[in-house]
Amino acid sequence: MARFVDKHWAPAVSGLTRRDREGCAYRAYVPDPLADRAVVLDGDVAADVADAEAAILQLNLQPSSLASTEMIARILLRAEAVASSRIEGLAVGPRRLLRAEAAREFHTAGIHDVTAREVLGSVDAMSRAMAVADSDEPVTVDTILGIHEELLAATPLADHAGRMREVQNWIGGSGYNPCSAAYVPPPPEHVPDLMADLAAFCNADTLPAVAQAAIAHAQFETIHPFVDGNGRAGRALIHLVLRRRGIAPRIVPPVSLVLATLTTDYIAGLTAFRHTGEPSSREASAGLNRWLGFFAGCCTRAVADSAEYERRIREVQRRWRVRLETVRRNSAVDLLVEALPGMSVVTIAGAMRPLGRSFNAIGNAMRTLEEAGVVRQITVGRRNRAFEATEIIDAFVDLERRLAHRAPGGSLTPSRRRASSR
Repeated sequence: MARFVDKHWAPAVSGLTRRDREGCAYRAYVPDPLADRAVVLDGDVAADVADAEAAILQLNLQPSSLASTEMIARILLRAEAVASSRIEGLAVGPRRLLRAEAAREFHTAGIHDVTAREVLGSVDAMSRAMAVADSDEPVTVDTILGIHEELLAATPLADHAGRMREVQNWIGGSGYNPCSAAYVPPPPEHVPDLMADLAAFCNADTLPAVAQAAIAHAQFETIHPFVDGNGRAGRALIHLVLRRRGIAPRIVPPVSLVLATLTTDYIAGLTAFRHTGEPSSREASAGLNRWLGFFAGCCTRAVADSAEYERRIREVQRRWRVRLETVRRNSAVDLLVEALPGMSVVTIAGAMRPLGRSFNAIGNAMRTLEEAGVVRQITVGRRNRAFEATEIIDAFVDLERRLAHRAPGGSLTPSRRRASSR
């Protein structure tokens, strides 16, 4: 039975203010396990979930959709990481992220840009989640720890990467104590069992995939099993579930792009999910359905945004080919025109591997594209040469702005503090 447990925070000997040093009574929330929990969808919510699944499947299976364009899928994955990180207060624009990623090829890995390095960790975590889903191996606690390890491996919190917390954390309020926190997750002794239950739930297939992804994500955020990186790891878990269930074999729609514009509703939905009492109660069912309906709507909108983004990219590529006049099929120039949406900042060496062309062939093609205004030469790191497809980056920036503009009541300002590690 989901419940609050009463705890006491001992006074601290140090702190910025008297209030930060004080002790207090606080209540930590312990959720119901998911195993054997009966989930009943309201009629309209079931319809929303079905619509979301149909939209994701169509996105992946139609020959004319994003599913046929691996490179666009790659840039949308990065868009997802940017948005997921922004929800947690890590703001990095697409151009800055892509330049940091290009710098990583030269082993400079955003040395002077710690925030970009953290967002690249989100890209790595989501890639790891989808690789696990593609392997057909069962989801385990170690699977989730591995995703978290990818997330924090190159950050100042690397010592906590892939390790469940052994301390109490909280969301909101002071960074020194949970006395005024907005939410206090389960005490650390409850975390291992709850995570084992969550992993088992991710292996089930009794619920629609979108409902399963929504519940898994909400439960993960409720447990808050790590010192830091919970939000981004939890959103990577969405990718894992949808990919594993087979409705997103090539691309998971960038749900975080939508969540980042609706943070107030996002937090409200997660809060509604956290009932007290029996899981079969009317309150528990209403909260669960509220969250599922919101999440399904975000998935459907993410599919529509993905399709619009693809249309914009196809138009950019069409203009490129007009400028280039004649492009021999399967030439290095032709391959770069198709590939640039997924690697909008690229080095010659970085393009050689995926395109299977020599250094000289890629270099000559880049010169042709530069003369046509398709790419421009930039410097990444201290003095490393790369090329930037400006129109592709501008298209993504426009997508973000358009999402923010049309989100009533949404905010790009994080609604939550990071969970304290203290």
